[in-house]
Amino acid sequence: MTTETAPAEGVQKTTSARSLARARKRQSLARFWRSYRSHKGGLWGLGLLVLIALIAVFAPVLVGADAQSVTNAPGGPLEGPSGEFPLGTDQFGRSVLALLVYGARVSLTVGLLAAFLCVAIGTLIGIVAGHFRGWYATVLMRITDWFLVMPTLVLAIALATVMDRSMWTVIIAIGVTTWPTTARLVRAQTLAVESRPYIERARALGGGHGHVMTRHVLPNVMPLVLAQTTMIISSAILTEATLAFLGLSDPTVTSWGGMLQDAREAGAVSAGDWWYLAPPGIAIAVVALSFTLCGRAVESVLNPKLGVRS
Repeated sequence: MTTETAPAEGVQKTTSARSLARARKRQSLARFWRSYRSHKGGLWGLGLLVLIALIAVFAPVLVGADAQSVTNAPGGPLEGPSGEFPLGTDQFGRSVLALLVYGARVSLTVGLLAAFLCVAIGTLIGIVAGHFRGWYATVLMRITDWFLVMPTLVLAIALATVMDRSMWTVIIAIGVTTWPTTARLVRAQTLAVESRPYIERARALGGGHGHVMTRHVLPNVMPLVLAQTTMIISSAILTEATLAFLGLSDPTVTSWGGMLQDAREAGAVSAGDWWYLAPPGIAIAVVALSFTLCGRAVESVLNPKLGVRS
């Protein structure tokens, strides 16, 4: 009888422990959201990002699936704003509003993926350098310092020039040149975490390097990584727009930076066709500002000592 009840008690304890862990996660998320809601700027930024993301997802429904077609352009070249074309047309007669909606897809995708790549590289290097120390950390930090002193945009332009012109090239060029700041921040946080007593207890109980880094260090640096990610996305979108404006992105896809490049080539600057230049520039600024507001709010919630209120 005792032998049969022992496994059942073990299962119940495991289940209760998992339920307790899930309950704590829900409580943490609820506290985070309550604190985040107190930041008006963060709410505005989040609302704008949700709206822009929905517009990008439902672009074919909102403006039509063939809005980017050059052969089926509905208007004349460089027509001014009108009832049919609220933001005018480009040099091929396509609606600038439709191109702006489709451009949100590429700009947001590149910004998110490039930021994810940047944060992944920076977090990995930062945790490894902070955990192992010794000559491992010395080599990794010297590489990080080299990337820090080099102009990020120049490195991104160099990579985009020697690689094929595609959206993935832009993502890689941005991701592999913007990780050093994240690596420095994560390494500093890793050193602080590993100085705490529970890390010593974990090692005394037989926890290896992988266990300590993944089960103890990584969860404690994730709040910092989350706040850093929201800040990096805005800079990644700006860098993508710069590379596209310089003609280093895929010319077959529509992005906000590519629209500025097309407007320049079409002579919109000298002709005063403001409706072709202003919308993509404003869209880039709004998205970058929205991510910045969200990042400041997240940073203030996770680190109340900053005292950032927006």
